[in-house]
Amino acid sequence: MSAIERPIPPLNADERTTLESWLDFHRATLAMKCAGLDDEQAAVASVLPSGLTLTGLVQHMAEVERNWFRRVLAGEQVPPIYGTQTDPRGPDGGFELAEGATLRDALTTWHAEIARARTYCDGHALTDTGRLMEQDVSLRWIYVHMIEEYARHNGHADLLRERIDGSTGL
Repeated sequence: MSAIERPIPPLNADERTTLESWLDFHRATLAMKCAGLDDEQAAVASVLPSGLTLTGLVQHMAEVERNWFRRVLAGEQVPPIYGTQTDPRGPDGGFELAEGATLRDALTTWHAEIARARTYCDGHALTDTGRLMEQDVSLRWIYVHMIEEYARHNGHADLLRERIDGSTGL
């Protein structure tokens, strides 16, 4: 299915290395689920009434990366990627595909948000905090949440990929 290499998290490492390694593992898993698909395949919805697609999952995770690392941790005032000013969460947080949306564009945007996230995190300790709804939230908490978010959506991605071409596992 894929030539993407997925880094296996070390079995005995310090906390930060463990958290970052698991996050990278799950990021690579989502990329693997999309590998080798064309735009039409990646836009295949799961089952009615859901419109969930692999392209939509990648768009959503780009929004999630932007939200937690840029808005919450760094305090940046950045607009949504796939939303509008009147609907800042976007059409279902990036899940909905706009006309002409491509997997390639979604992956490019997602990878750019991951690169920015890594840059922001490099300068912070796990105990450093950002702000969410008038409350402090630590980088540690953000990492754990991101691992959970990716793990959940990678389960969705696995089912979507199986529906598209029968590929399972990873």
